[in-house]
Amino acid sequence: MPIQSVPFGQFRIGPDHPMALIAGPCVIESRDHTLRLADAIAVICRRLELPFIFKASFDKANRSSIDSFRGPGLTDGLAILNEVRHETGVPVLSDIHSPEQAQPAGRVLDCIQIPAFLCRQTDLLLAAGRTGVAVNVKKGQFMSPDEMGNVVDKIRSTGNDRVLLTERGTFFGYNHLVTDITALPRMRQWAPVVFDATHSCQLPGGAGASSAGQPQFIPVLARAAAAAGCDALFLEVHDDPRNARSDAATVYPLDQLEKLLTTCRRIADAART
Repeated sequence: MPIQSVPFGQFRIGPDHPMALIAGPCVIESRDHTLRLADAIAVICRRLELPFIFKASFDKANRSSIDSFRGPGLTDGLAILNEVRHETGVPVLSDIHSPEQAQPAGRVLDCIQIPAFLCRQTDLLLAAGRTGVAVNVKKGQFMSPDEMGNVVDKIRSTGNDRVLLTERGTFFGYNHLVTDITALPRMRQWAPVVFDATHSCQLPGGAGASSAGQPQFIPVLARAAAAAGCDALFLEVHDDPRNARSDAATVYPLDQLEKLLTTCRRIADAART
């Protein structure tokens, strides 16, 4: 059965639609910073006629260290994302880590994200599915692409068929990820596919109390995914990467974003024709 595209207001993500962008800071650092960054990315996407979903986490529950910044939490974080949604007019996405977070998140978010480490947690997937909003599941670093069909089945058992699957690299030895671009067409038999170019360049736990990374390869992988026909590109973006409070090793610089997206958009359009 052909996969179904997923609607987000005035655009859709999936087959026969332009490649979209999911982007934003790893974590909500402050209200003003989040609104400023959302607006800046939205301006770029409007200029490039690129469908855009803003992403920021209200709680980073899987940080490497107990001392790492986690974000403002569920209530304050959702309030900020709701403001982003109304101020910029773009859909918003954030991740949940427990079933209890699903319903309050679903009242604000246009898309609930399931973190890679939690992609097999049945109760979490069912809770996200029951909200009725779109669900983006990141493929676990320990999972093969072919196992993700079971994940989609769990969500669709709730009657919700608005599912996206994201590739973000696979563990290959200690503190190292590799990207298999064939994961995109392999997962696309079940749902539209997203490629996370920034997390795919992480070295998880590689800096001891935080993740290291190889950000120089982000453009390479983003271009490859666009050529492979990904339905959306995922990038964590920051206006001051060195001082980002989460994933500083791999967040993409805002001042380089338009150049990368221009190239990826051209490649994606060529691949679709």
